Amino acid sequence: MTDADEIQRLRAENEAMRTELEETNQGVLALYAELDNQAEQLREASELKSRFLSYMSHEFRTPLGSILSMTRLLDDELDGPLTVEQHKQLAFVSGAARELSDMVDDLLDLAKIEAGRISISAGWFELMDLFSALRGMFRPIVDNTDADLIFEAPQGMPKLYTDDKKLAQILRNFISNALKFTPRGEVRVTAQLEGDGLVRFAVSDTGIGIPADLQHILFEDFTQIDSPLQKRVRGSGLGLSLCRQFAHLLGGEVGLESTPGVGSVFHVTLPRTLPAEAVDAAE
Repeated sequence: MTDADEIQRLRAENEAMRTELEETNQGVLALYAELDNQAEQLREASELKSRFLSYMSHEFRTPLGSILSMTRLLDDELDGPLTVEQHKQLAFVSGAARELSDMVDDLLDLAKIEAGRISISAGWFELMDLFSALRGMFRPIVDNTDADLIFEAPQGMPKLYTDDKKLAQILRNFISNALKFTPRGEVRVTAQLEGDGLVRFAVSDTGIGIPADLQHILFEDFTQIDSPLQKRVRGSGLGLSLCRQFAHLLGGEVGLESTPGVGSVFHVTLPRTLPAEAVDAAE
């Protein structure tokens, strides 16, 4: 083979490689375009889902508020005395409406988080004020159960700077779940300082406990424990997932320890002072 033939062969191979490379590049560009298109479709679907959840939640709130108002008026006997059985029936209606209202609130919060429209309102507050508000909120529920709800007074706890409403929602979900799954015994709420400027809030109970193989999925969306007691209580399966997402927004973490037949401890650890970057990230 002469030098000219070798050069011709190399040119032909080079041309073939260039053609193959161009075809590959075109395929890659087409793939990127398809991925961009699918990503846009997913964004649109996610936005539609968030809008649907938001609209649905708002539409449910008005009739639920009316039901709760009417049950309160009837229970106060403003239109005349009621029998014991009628008071029991009103309590059932009121409880069911509150449970549905809580589910609607969870769905609305989920829609806001997924749409990136959640906001953080940080401020200084005394922890005892938060505990007092939670104690008053759960008093009617505790009066109808065989479980005691105990708030331990935090010793030497300074003022906290964070979003007290979201912290209250985390603790409210923890306490509500603990009372549901503690037919008798106690639910105890504590707070203590930890290193590096952290505060650890814990809600412990003497309830049914959670199997070890279910604990790692408990903070995921729409997760519920399959147990005889679970079949008697209702919920959206979103409460603990929202607790985790709220904790992350506040710069913290959630966790649990549980032993079946002994009880559970759900906790959230937050910075005593909310970092400025946490507020910026939510806005």
